[in-house]
Amino acid sequence: MAIEWKSDLAVGIKEIDDQHKELFEKVAALFDACNAGKGKEQIDNTIKYLQEYVVLHFNSEEKLQKQFSYPEYINHKAQHDQFIKDFLELKASIEKDGISGLLIIKLNKTLVDWLINHIRKTDKAFGVFLKEKGIK
Repeated sequence: MAIEWKSDLAVGIKEIDDQHKELFEKVAALFDACNAGKGKEQIDNTIKYLQEYVVLHFNSEEKLQKQFSYPEYINHKAQHDQFIKDFLELKASIEKDGISGLLIIKLNKTLVDWLINHIRKTDKAFGVFLKEKGIK
């Protein structure tokens, strides 16, 4: 499953774009591990790292939103919270049942589709807001 960062996903804020690139790398590593039939330990470690990084990234965005009184903060945070809830459910499924074709499809929808759609809509709007505040 190929997932890669593309320039049309840039929001124009270096810190956020760098974190998004890292997220794409971690999601790609997870899919590579799943598709290559890597051991449960490697997949679990990749999921744990991804979970920690997602929280770090969301906290970073939310800190900026609060710092600059972003009017869509509540909405944006709710999307982050829902993603974390969905991710934790997938993590629990993997821990319980292991990796299957169906679970890889769910991972793709939860991780890839959500991430791309969230960046293209929600994060890009936040990037415009920050650029209007003089942040780069």
